[in-house]
Amino acid sequence: MNVIEKKVMGKYCKAYLVKQLRQFDQWAEPAQSTRQDQQNLDGQTAEASRELTDDDILYVQENYVVTDGVFLNENIVFDRVSPEWMTFCKEALNFAVPDHVAVNQG
Repeated sequence: MNVIEKKVMGKYCKAYLVKQLRQFDQWAEPAQSTRQDQQNLDGQTAEASRELTDDDILYVQENYVVTDGVFLNENIVFDRVSPEWMTFCKEALNFAVPDHVAVNQG
């Protein structure tokens, strides 16, 4: 039996170009974590992980995890949240969860 995980919409996320995120010196993006795209291979439709380009968009979530889509728990591309990553997000990307969102969490 397949268990279908419910998609979770976080309270806040912000979109960034992949080229911005790749500036972080510890950035890594496993290909299998990206959204699945349908591709036509030899007349057969198959799903395959998409390859990210510099101009693709990813989302930094309220918990600093990066996803390929707006859902908090789906297509997680980067989850190595560290003090260095959080500093990079704040200083290089100007990422900040708005006060009105942070106050209402939990």
